[in-house]
Amino acid sequence: MVTIPRVVIAAPGSGHGKTSVATGLLGALRARGLRVSPHKVGPDYIDPGYHALAAGRPGRNLDPWLVGEDRIEAMFTHGARTPEPADIAVIEGVMGLFDGKAGTGGTDHGDFASTAHVGALLGAPVILVADAGGFSASAAALLHGFATWDPGTRLGGVIFNKVGSEYHEHLLREAADAAGVPVLGVIRRRDQLTVPSRHLGLIPAAELGAPAVDAVAALAAIVADSVDLDAVVRLARTAGPLQETQQAPSERSRPTLPRPRVAFAAGPAFTFGYAEHPELLTAAGAEVVTFDPLRDERLPDDVHGLIIGGGFPEEHAARLSANAPLRAQVAALARSGAPVLAECAGLLYLARSLDGHPMCGVLDADAVMTGRLTLGYRDAVAAADSPLAAAGTRVHGHEFHRTAVETADSHAPAWHWRRMGASVTEGFVAGGVHASYLHTHWAGTPGGPKRIAEAARGYLTSVRDRP
Repeated sequence: MVTIPRVVIAAPGSGHGKTSVATGLLGALRARGLRVSPHKVGPDYIDPGYHALAAGRPGRNLDPWLVGEDRIEAMFTHGARTPEPADIAVIEGVMGLFDGKAGTGGTDHGDFASTAHVGALLGAPVILVADAGGFSASAAALLHGFATWDPGTRLGGVIFNKVGSEYHEHLLREAADAAGVPVLGVIRRRDQLTVPSRHLGLIPAAELGAPAVDAVAALAAIVADSVDLDAVVRLARTAGPLQETQQAPSERSRPTLPRPRVAFAAGPAFTFGYAEHPELLTAAGAEVVTFDPLRDERLPDDVHGLIIGGGFPEEHAARLSANAPLRAQVAALARSGAPVLAECAGLLYLARSLDGHPMCGVLDADAVMTGRLTLGYRDAVAAADSPLAAAGTRVHGHEFHRTAVETADSHAPAWHWRRMGASVTEGFVAGGVHASYLHTHWAGTPGGPKRIAEAARGYLTSVRDRP
């Protein structure tokens, strides 16, 4: 068994300041000399980027829908002990405390994959962040409801956000005392910081650069001044022991030679990715290297596979298009039979064009921005054999985009699923290329990392055997 002090940062709903408080708390605890491990409930890619800046180590996701609830504890303990054991872990929730994947029958702790569900799986106490800008005495009813609704969810305290005055704070503390919930912090309205956002939420930290670093530092200072950090640490230490895992929930096995090199797209245009993916692929026997499609005119040397994840290529379409030498290399690698996995932003990059800008031209498709948000969990089945999954493999995934792809349907689909009673086919499979809007987590994709590594190894062998 292993003991990892941990606390969940939750809220009554979106917009109460969870991300600001969680990020600031990570930074404030780190400034005290503690090694902090950042985690995020749900499929979100952007918040973990800010968590990583604050904590100085990768932000990691915990999503029972994507990976299965039986893997959550192992993924948490792995993250909290990599690259070194953490003194405390901070887990930011998603939406409201009990909101998760609707329509799945729920759990004893709210919707499946809700913050309360993950908190219960990890035996972690909850701190509620409440935007108090519009109430005072009513906080008692709010806190009473969240403290008593689910006996298996332990509400350990509240942090009030957007508090207007000393008298407002006095009223809120009286209300919390009446509900029997400790007040762990009070953040005044004048202390609010706004991180720039756009059509899919916050702008990723990797795109903002120095302003993101400054925002995180300011949040850490606000939390340090406004929150009782000692009380937070004491609460985190009340979490019980967990099963110790020796490695990530991967498919680690004896390395098979030769060892293929697989390149991951990185940089400001491709910021969406789970920290476990390169770890899982390395454990499956591949060597992982990175490149930036905005800056690098060539792929890394001796590459036998390519992973292009999500992000905001629509914000960088002109620069991506201008890098014609790299686009040509990507197209040549894809057409040579190497495994190429493109997810959401990667799909757009492999298309013929994006908002009129020439892209790699691997797919017989054109992508455009729209005013419509496509968002939600998907229960998908692989429609064709690919480097990621064999046909018929069932995978849980997530869609999150405002672009659309216009295609001549000259490729086989990647997935099919049902949505509101209708059958949906999505994505492309062509040779070694698997391109799709669907975000998946390889820890929940049966055999995925091993399959990718073996496809890259097969390509490496075929290249070596060519005259």
